[in-house]
Amino acid sequence: MSPTNGAADGTASSNAAYGKKPFKRSRSHFADRITADGRDGWPVEAGRYRLVVSRACPWANRTMISRRLLGLEAALSLAITDPIQDDRSWRFTLDPEDRDPVLGIRYLSEAYDARETGYPGGVSVPAIVDVPSGKLVTNDFQQITLDFATQWTALHREGAPDLYPVALREEIDTVMEDVYQDVNNGVYRSGFAPDQETYEKACRALFRRLDGVTERLSDQRYLVGESITEADIRLFTTLVRFDPVYHGHFKCNLWKIAENPVLWAYARDLYQTPGFGDTVDFDHIKRHYYQVHTGVNPTGIVPLGPDLTGWLAPHGRERLGGRPFGDGTPPGAVPPGEEVPPAGRPVPRH
Repeated sequence: MSPTNGAADGTASSNAAYGKKPFKRSRSHFADRITADGRDGWPVEAGRYRLVVSRACPWANRTMISRRLLGLEAALSLAITDPIQDDRSWRFTLDPEDRDPVLGIRYLSEAYDARETGYPGGVSVPAIVDVPSGKLVTNDFQQITLDFATQWTALHREGAPDLYPVALREEIDTVMEDVYQDVNNGVYRSGFAPDQETYEKACRALFRRLDGVTERLSDQRYLVGESITEADIRLFTTLVRFDPVYHGHFKCNLWKIAENPVLWAYARDLYQTPGFGDTVDFDHIKRHYYQVHTGVNPTGIVPLGPDLTGWLAPHGRERLGGRPFGDGTPPGAVPPGEEVPPAGRPVPRH
């Protein structure tokens, strides 16, 4: 996750502090960009960098979806952290000997320390690490996927979609900013609110924005244009977490996404699109939010629900037209070792 109040490192003290003061998302401290011309000293180069994510994190999930859709898997390797953090934050306890097999580190904080000793902020994902030096390059969650779409084009797969088309960028940016303020961040402002007034203000703004998005999607398949764009990726990663965690854990409970026919069909449409649902791990999502945010859920109890089988039900959005990948094609199969484990996927009913 990205820094919040300077304390999103997932330590026991910061996790217990959630809900004690108003939520404020910090700007990314390491905002270097990996570009085609290497202007910041980090040129796009196949095999040089490693993307570190948590499957629980919506911001990291964006990078996983973009990487899949654009076919960057062979060019940019993937490290997946344990969804449960300890006092040193994101850790590689899912890997043999509790170490990332490429970077050789036990904690993502080691890459942060290699870049800047004594860095005072939180250790956040997504993060891109330079493999040769072991140094963090960037944790700029807002910019990483835009650069995947525009700077990494030489390494895109054949048939990669244009996720940030020039002709639509102004509209995409406007939609994304509104969604970011009231939805992506709104669920956190609601969930970490320290008092009733702050909670109600954030929660009402969240649902007003969701009402507006519902109206927009009632007669068009995607948020902007006829195909999937960056805007859809950013909304999806919040919607897919909404009923499992934000509705209950964050008290965003005026209604569920599954109770909104338009948003529920839209979310299922994307979930069933290659590159989206195959990056979503509901087990990691639920365990992270309910077990890590001890200031909000001190018992650490993880609820059994909701029933996930609905994610596989027909959505009917094809009637609105549109082409998911534009002039491109669907991504290939999920690379070996990156598949979501059975515990994190809906089980079809027979």
